[in-house]
Amino acid sequence: MLFRRTTERVERNARHVTLSAYTAVDGRAPVSEALKTLLRKAFPDHWSFLLGEIALYSLVVLVLTGTYLTMYFEPSMSRRIYDGSYAPLRGLTMSDAYASTLNISFDVRGGLLIRQIHHWGALVFLAALGAHLLRVFFTGAFRRPREGNWVIGVTLFMLALLEGFGGYSLPDDLLSGTGLRTANTIVLSLPVVGTYLGFFLWGGSFPGHILLTRLYTVHVLFVPGLLIALIGLHLLLVVYLKHTQWPAPGRTNRNAVGQPMFPHFIAKSTGLFLMVFAVLTLLGGLAQINPIWAFGPFRGDQDSTDVQPDWYVGFLEGALRLMPPWETNLAGHTLMWNVLVPAVVLPGLLFLVLYAYPFFERWLTGDLTEHHLCDRPRDVPTRTALGVAALVGYAVLLAAGGNDVFASLFQVSVGALTWIFRVGLVLGPIVAFLVTKRICLAMQDHERQLLVAGRESGYVVQSVYGGLRETHEPLSADHRYRVLARDVPTPLPPADAAAPRLARLRVALSAWYFGDRVELPVTRAEHRQIEDAERSPIERRSTPW
Repeated sequence: MLFRRTTERVERNARHVTLSAYTAVDGRAPVSEALKTLLRKAFPDHWSFLLGEIALYSLVVLVLTGTYLTMYFEPSMSRRIYDGSYAPLRGLTMSDAYASTLNISFDVRGGLLIRQIHHWGALVFLAALGAHLLRVFFTGAFRRPREGNWVIGVTLFMLALLEGFGGYSLPDDLLSGTGLRTANTIVLSLPVVGTYLGFFLWGGSFPGHILLTRLYTVHVLFVPGLLIALIGLHLLLVVYLKHTQWPAPGRTNRNAVGQPMFPHFIAKSTGLFLMVFAVLTLLGGLAQINPIWAFGPFRGDQDSTDVQPDWYVGFLEGALRLMPPWETNLAGHTLMWNVLVPAVVLPGLLFLVLYAYPFFERWLTGDLTEHHLCDRPRDVPTRTALGVAALVGYAVLLAAGGNDVFASLFQVSVGALTWIFRVGLVLGPIVAFLVTKRICLAMQDHERQLLVAGRESGYVVQSVYGGLRETHEPLSADHRYRVLARDVPTPLPPADAAAPRLARLRVALSAWYFGDRVELPVTRAEHRQIEDAERSPIERRSTPW
């Protein structure tokens, strides 16, 4: 009885304090209005929209585990003799950074588990972020009014690559030292300023003595701060602009259909966070990753073999291995094309294309309306084919980053395998583009047949003349709507001969990009229904039939 009264009194006091604090804040800021709007916001229920949440929750795990690791890590390149728990390395001279990482792994309670959760969290974070960007690209969710959010997402991915490489390089083991040696070579390959920039970053010639301290500050302070700030801005824009949604009856460019934030989304999102945390913990406890004690401390006269960088920078490793050894001496400067092109020009072009793509597609269409309905990838075959071609090119470069491992595994020449990857890098994306576009058009044609003849019922009937045929059933109204609701622009009208070259190029690209499609049979009523659903929020009325 006494315990019950104490509990009730504590709960009563807690409610009173909470209500008083809320009233005080609400009297000085529009908390009630903001919470009411936020709690009633509709969130999508399709699984593809959870990719961004997985990236967010992986970042939360990274922050928690990274905070724990910073308490024990020493970002110093001062030398010491190791006398810790790992016997095979006792008596070796190593940096404080490497020794403190060994101490975290073998002497700090739970240190190795936290280290491995942190590393797996970084891989999952980048994978989920990349998959989220691909989902946005293939569904056209980057179109107006979400171009700004696309730019933020690409910036987040670029910062995540930098953050991952920074954390990967901090332990100062032989593997990370090899990666830093490659990074130093890339910096030195920059024309004119490369040498000065390399001496500034490393504090002298490689391996220098101050890079780890600077890299540690960037890894635990600058980049995480930018990531958190940009993610906050990204989420703010998602709430303000509303989410995109798949075409379905009742879903238009002027509404947002989904589950309310409370209690549906909060319950599902909390469950997803716990699942992400659980999976990362299982991976950290059961799947070994980055065993720095097996690599040993970094030494400038040694190099690691049979090891590869993490997957997100593996394509740069492959590009470096495939590039021919070309150099040019110009005005007393050596231009190292074999490093400059694959490690500087290639990623620079990659992110330039990613940043510019929404504006390029808008330039091709001349479309200034808002789009809140997702594209099905099959309905925009050229965009889908370009995306698949880029993925195939990335896969070839990633595989080429392990050409020595594949050569040893399959007992083939490294030189022959390198030429195979070079040919694959040229032909692979072309073949992938052609095959993907043909598949998309074939899927459109199959849907046209379904609209005309209906879907197969599985029942076979016999005519009075003895012939056998399978019966067909008409598609449901919802299925017909999802197939017909294609918010795909038409090519620009032809330009006359007197038009500027840029205008004629724009028309030609627009015809190539949006000209290939399979026309679908649509009734007058369905056309009006779809036209009304695709009408932009800023339009006053739909275009007359």
